[in-house]
Amino acid sequence: MLVLTRPPLVTLPLVIALAGCAAAGQASHPAAVRSHVGAAASHVAGPSPSPASRDVTLAFAGDVNFARRTAKLLRHPATAFGTISQVLGSADLTAVNLETAVTFRGTPQPKQFHFRTTRKAFTAIRAAGIDVVTLANNHVLDYGQVGLKDTLAAARAARFPYVGIGVNARAAWAPYITTVNGTQIAIIGVSQVAELASSWVATSHRPGEANSINTRRTLAAVRAAKKRADVVIVFMHWGTEGQACPDANQLALAPRLARAGADIIIGAHAHTLQGSGWLGRTFVAYGMGNFLWWEHSYSTATGVLKLTLRPHQPLTARFVPAVVSSAGQPVPLHGATARRAARSYARLRGCTGLSARPAS
Repeated sequence: MLVLTRPPLVTLPLVIALAGCAAAGQASHPAAVRSHVGAAASHVAGPSPSPASRDVTLAFAGDVNFARRTAKLLRHPATAFGTISQVLGSADLTAVNLETAVTFRGTPQPKQFHFRTTRKAFTAIRAAGIDVVTLANNHVLDYGQVGLKDTLAAARAARFPYVGIGVNARAAWAPYITTVNGTQIAIIGVSQVAELASSWVATSHRPGEANSINTRRTLAAVRAAKKRADVVIVFMHWGTEGQACPDANQLALAPRLARAGADIIIGAHAHTLQGSGWLGRTFVAYGMGNFLWWEHSYSTATGVLKLTLRPHQPLTARFVPAVVSSAGQPVPLHGATARRAARSYARLRGCTGLSARPAS
């Protein structure tokens, strides 16, 4: 159930407000207590949120990498994301999928596409107002265990929060825990992509990614996070590339994540936007599409989904439409073009089985 568990307990229905333009300016993030937990969450009740908890705005976007045309953007990492940074930075907590290894070493794995970048990637995403990334995806181990070791080292050196990978399974499925404006939030990153999953998934003795090939551990991680946080977010890497409707694997896993305690489920990987809405009392955005991307693949339609949690008031969702430019940057849309894009995004719900409002 998507609620802020502060007394009295309130259910937060969804009000969709499809944005016609980007935020006017970049707001600084409020002070927050944040930690990337390096071990599985303990099965203990989390602290009660403060009665003085205030609004919390969350922002989510899709796939990010720095290859070919987007590699050039790292020549000036402070401006790599362009004007969309104003939208990203205006939220209290912003998350994207960083779909790349951060290494110059390693051996390319037996697959078609291989992505890697420099440590400047973390400089760029921090400058854009992004607070945490999921690295549970089908490119983080493109250069094998050596590349993964370098990626982990680069994130630690940058002191940048991440989820979805680790030195073992316990670390890979560990949540990122943060308290924002009195509300405790947990984020877990998991991939559902089957390609090379058996050799990429983290085990008790092998570094790797969190992958739903280990469904037991995935659901256990959600249940454990629910005992520690007011709001649990699962950032999934899933779906069929090029398909705007969720596939059978997404539709099968989403209800199980919801029953385990996921309040919000965000998706990426399909390289095209997929619809959002309510699965019972869990808010699901099946796919956020490409965001900062190396080539024109499937669709240039993108955007930022902003969810605002308000004490004793409805949760509001606002989609800020954008387009991936010829340089690979996400550029906010304005005016009539933005309104058309917002209507197109709203129509994507039609094949998801999701509802416009939560179950009563």
